[in-house]
Amino acid sequence: MRYRFALRIVEPTVRAILTDIEGTTSSISFVKNVLFPYARAALPDFVREHGHEPEVRRWLDAAAVDAGGICSDDVLVETLQGWVDADSKHTALKALQGLLWQHGYARRDFAAHMYPDAPRALRAWHAAGHALYVYSSGSVPAQKLFFGYSEAGDLRPLVSGWFDTEIGGKRDAASYRRIAEAIGRAPADIVFLSDVVAELDAAREAGLATVLLDRIDDYPAPRTGDVTHGHARVTSFADIRPGDGDPANAPGAAG
Repeated sequence: MRYRFALRIVEPTVRAILTDIEGTTSSISFVKNVLFPYARAALPDFVREHGHEPEVRRWLDAAAVDAGGICSDDVLVETLQGWVDADSKHTALKALQGLLWQHGYARRDFAAHMYPDAPRALRAWHAAGHALYVYSSGSVPAQKLFFGYSEAGDLRPLVSGWFDTEIGGKRDAASYRRIAEAIGRAPADIVFLSDVVAELDAAREAGLATVLLDRIDDYPAPRTGDVTHGHARVTSFADIRPGDGDPANAPGAAG
């Protein structure tokens, strides 16, 4: 008589969730079609009216240096607008955009888009005791504005920490190691959620669990098979179970 034995490996419970914003909690189109054009159009007047303020000047000077030593604010504004058009991840540009968006949010010119499943899951995870963190190429102040003035209300109280590119590039494994150290967690106890496979590759290299968000509104052609690079794949936050050994254990989650 033959006996078959199945070995079940139980992984440590994931207790910290690190999420991207654009294409993950929120649509890419909102950022591309609302936030970016707003910042681009508002830049000239904003720099003229607020360029003397220390926080604004700090980032203008940083951009000017990186652009080759531009001395004229008018020329610098044109350069910054070019960076907006190119979707540059330059830290100074992101900081300035955040300052511009602050005015727009405060005047209720717009509210930040959230996929409905995202705030529901974030609230549930927070209530269950999971620590939530945000890591985006947008500046930390811009992230807080996004979550503070979202369509789902003020989500900032749910978030324990915020990270932007000042901690490092999102496609650099070292950035995720720094984040793990900053929040006092072992990398294996953190799951990173993103729509960008290259970012997930870097997070996995650093030892984090990973989940690919494949939003049909942002990516009409499903990304499955080899394209996922082996990352668990979901189309909604509702399919993610951060308290289980497998951070995404819905049917078909592996892509």
